Amino acid sequence: MDYQPLFRLDGERAVVTGGGRGIGLCCVDALAGAGASVVVIERLEKDAEEALALRAKGHDVEVRLGDVTDPKRMEAVAEALVAEGSPATILVNNAGIGQSGVPSEGVSDEDWLRMMDVNLNGVFWCSRAFGRHMIKMGRGVVVNLGSMSGIICNRPQPQTPYNVSKAAVHHLTRSMAAEWAQHGVRVNAVAPTYIETPMVRAVEANRDRIPAWLADTPMGRMGRPEEVASTVLFLASDASSLMTGAIVNVDGGFTCW
Repeated sequence: MDYQPLFRLDGERAVVTGGGRGIGLCCVDALAGAGASVVVIERLEKDAEEALALRAKGHDVEVRLGDVTDPKRMEAVAEALVAEGSPATILVNNAGIGQSGVPSEGVSDEDWLRMMDVNLNGVFWCSRAFGRHMIKMGRGVVVNLGSMSGIICNRPQPQTPYNVSKAAVHHLTRSMAAEWAQHGVRVNAVAPTYIETPMVRAVEANRDRIPAWLADTPMGRMGRPEEVASTVLFLASDASSLMTGAIVNVDGGFTCW
């Protein structure tokens, strides 16, 4: 058997939320490189500039503006793709925010609600909006960006709101997978470790945290955005055709200890 074609996405239309930077940008690159036409959802045009620059590589990339916390806007984008005759067959729920360093007793109502609104509600709104059309077509794939923080409690930094939001994404993944399998729609999630980006390195508080993170990681290093994107590509492709409801750890062994 020739296994290489299983990783191709020719003829597929993928939607990547928060696809303008970091892990999301690498996901756009990976999916488009495998042959998919990719729609990037970002709140602001300037946030999508790097994604559009991937066109120079021959990638089919476009941008639709929208906030994942706005369910009506997400429904409008999904409906627009259907009206254009090319509905999304792949959805990567990548958009999310992070905040750490505040103990539970000091978390404000606003910070808690904002975390849940983006990291959990946004995933649900998008999955519902695009998933409805996948169900009608009888096929589709949803890949959610969870986190190892949805499995373990991080140290040394306290970050209960983030951890809870990602744990909820994991169970949302399993719940939708169980419901939608009968409709030919697969739903999986990726649970990354700490990913090394300029933003992570720029946070002053992380200078003391990083040695502790590495000490807790069997592989002794942080991950790279492209290492997460390659797993997303696998889950979006037919190479993972028997997988649904899976939470795939991409964590350098962090959750083994």
